[in-house]
Amino acid sequence: MKKFRYIVAFLAATGFALSIAASTTWDNPDDIPVIEPVSVGPAGEKPADIVRYLMARGAESALISPDATKIAFRYTVTGERQLWIVDAAGGWPIQLTFGNGISFFRWAPDGEHLLVGRDANGNEREGYYLISVDGTKEHQLLPLTDAFRAFGMFSTDGSQFLFSSTERNGLDFDIYVSDVASGKARLVYEGSFGFFPKAWQPDGNIVIVSETRGEDADDVHLLNMDSGELTPLFQPEIAASYDDFAWIPDGSGFYLTTNQDREFAGLAFYSLRDKQLSFLETPDADISNVTMNGNGRFLAWTTNEGGYAKLHAIDRLTQRTLAAPDLPPGVYQLDMSSAASSLSIRVTGPATPGDVFVWDIESDKTRQAVQSSLAGLDPKSFTVPLSLRYPARDDLELQGFLYLPDQSQASVLPPVVVKVHGGPTGQSRPTFQPQVQYLVNNGIAVFDVNVRGSTGFGKTYARLDNQEKRLDSVRDLVDTVAFLSKDERLDTQRIAVMGGSYGGYMVNAVLGSYPGVFDAGVSMVGVSDWVRALQEASPALKASDRIEYGDIREERWQEFYKVNSPINNAANIKVPLLVEHGANDPRDPVTESDRLVKTIREAGGTVTYMRFPDEGHSLAKQVNRVAYYRTMVNFLEEHLKPVDQNATE
Repeated sequence: MKKFRYIVAFLAATGFALSIAASTTWDNPDDIPVIEPVSVGPAGEKPADIVRYLMARGAESALISPDATKIAFRYTVTGERQLWIVDAAGGWPIQLTFGNGISFFRWAPDGEHLLVGRDANGNEREGYYLISVDGTKEHQLLPLTDAFRAFGMFSTDGSQFLFSSTERNGLDFDIYVSDVASGKARLVYEGSFGFFPKAWQPDGNIVIVSETRGEDADDVHLLNMDSGELTPLFQPEIAASYDDFAWIPDGSGFYLTTNQDREFAGLAFYSLRDKQLSFLETPDADISNVTMNGNGRFLAWTTNEGGYAKLHAIDRLTQRTLAAPDLPPGVYQLDMSSAASSLSIRVTGPATPGDVFVWDIESDKTRQAVQSSLAGLDPKSFTVPLSLRYPARDDLELQGFLYLPDQSQASVLPPVVVKVHGGPTGQSRPTFQPQVQYLVNNGIAVFDVNVRGSTGFGKTYARLDNQEKRLDSVRDLVDTVAFLSKDERLDTQRIAVMGGSYGGYMVNAVLGSYPGVFDAGVSMVGVSDWVRALQEASPALKASDRIEYGDIREERWQEFYKVNSPINNAANIKVPLLVEHGANDPRDPVTESDRLVKTIREAGGTVTYMRFPDEGHSLAKQVNRVAYYRTMVNFLEEHLKPVDQNATE
């Protein structure tokens, strides 16, 4: 439910380990999904099967090789997240990994190898492996253990790499350096709470280190790899975010994004010689994706403009702003080659599951390296959302994306699903969402909401749900329904709420605290008892939670969450509820949903529970995704559509 760097590894404390052990069994076998072979109806069938929407996919992430000749990308066409590679000019991709799916990958500096991470069925405790670019050789760098790890980066020559790990005490992230040839890892810095290597000085001994400070902020230090000394660099009184570090070739400074002393993350440069931070671009929108090629000539980044990404690039040699290529609308991921002038751009948008383009900046030529598959679906059938802004009851402006079905052939107004993002410091953006497109094409409108606490609207907005203000964001869902009820294109007499991770908590909370507002709910991997969730976290997680939620060691916060956790109002949930959780979830233990389900059932409520024994915080396996989403869309259609409408479709 939270960013990986803030949460995942912190849940290895002894008390939590015991709860994980207890969570492997469940006394109701009917809640364990029965997995059947995946089948899909013929192309052109109307309505199309949800499976076709799930099979519409492209690159989940993409990185360009150092010499810009190849694109490595994560792809789920086999049913698992595996590593694939394709020529940057396009062509037939080659699958490199098999078996258990990978969690992440990085190019080695030699361009002949890639490092991949794998965990065990979603438990997020990764082992590291090095695989050759032709897929014929693979060896283990770090084995799977009970420790959580966060990969950092390779050294310039590729002989070493940095990572953070809870290996020492199971609680705190320390920084390690590992030798690629020998596989031996050495502790470089013993941390408390969360310390993460972010960028290694080119051919130097200085590493930029990020220290967790709340959900949406960090402090920054410089780590001397020779002495192990950590020198504070950015520790502002008002917490700020620092990210996207990019060293210039001579190692005398680096670019970064930060919202220090401002609302939005701007593009800045820090000079080691002058010890000065200077802002270069400060739009009223967040900048991200900062990347630079190896000789430092070209610099690129994106701005988040109304949820959509806009690409920017400059020639640092001439200080000329470059005209960006035309790209499909959506959200972008950028990666610049280190030994060439090419930029890879992964695009995910309302009708784009994951295309990858390569822009040779020097020649100003753009080619498509990876093309998404729409699984036989008509590209014209995908809906582009409308951005709507509206006031909450306290006059704070909220925002969301409305996906509206085509009503030209419909006899009734569409019911509505309000979809809540995770985080809480996340943002609903116009990415490809197969379940949303399915619902819209089957007569159900979806409103992808950004309540207070969401990112993308400034630092102040992102912190409006901190601590005792948490319930204000839950109330925003009620105000959202009030706003949508005024829209004559919608039937809000039939309305559901759906969310995963932190969004799952929001579903649990609003259904119990505001009964009668929604007619059904879908909760995925959500917290039900904040007291237990916060107490079972390690000191590292508490470091961020003290700002976001309040220090649970204090009696006042214990009392606050005893009253205001969803579990206390679960008996009020009388509308149909679908709950999903993976038994291996290390972020929100499955016991959070177990207790919620038991409480609702004991109070006479109706819950459909899907408890996956081989998943974690997300559904990684295609067969499980199919089983869940088939159940989910059937659940929503059953409870939102009139009986006669269901009968005619």
